[in-house]
Amino acid sequence: MSDRSPAPGGLELVQALVNTLDIESGTDSLDTVEGRARFALTEDELPRARELRESLRAALLAHAGHPPHREVTPLTRLLARAPLYVAVDERDGSACLTPTDDSLHARVALAVAEALAAGTWGRLKACEAVTCHWAYYDRSPAGRGRWCSMSVCGARAKMRRYRAKEA
Repeated sequence: MSDRSPAPGGLELVQALVNTLDIESGTDSLDTVEGRARFALTEDELPRARELRESLRAALLAHAGHPPHREVTPLTRLLARAPLYVAVDERDGSACLTPTDDSLHARVALAVAEALAAGTWGRLKACEAVTCHWAYYDRSPAGRGRWCSMSVCGARAKMRRYRAKEA
């Protein structure tokens, strides 16, 4: 739904995962072979992937100052299943975080850790519209973006406020 550009770095993976569910229409792209292939998921991994998606959505809502959309498993608990380690190159001493496996949970944990270090994690948010909650990266100077799309969700919210005043 968003008309914004994708999130930077590994946050694009998080954004894409959260946006696999269109809340307004009820369409879940993880129901398709193509949708699962994008995240290298098997059908057996779907329940855990959906649990992760909704926990991420709750965290992104929190970034925008909103309560969780529903009760979810704490993201901390889900990402604890995917520990990372610091790999140090013996030749030049450079270091990087490395997931212990290539699971979706490990890739998301790495993306969150890198975004946290870069200071970008808090800019990934979920739209405040209850029929949307689409993930978007807030590039506004003050970091106070509220909607995934000003032309859709923002316009709807403003029109509702206007009509409420007129009534």
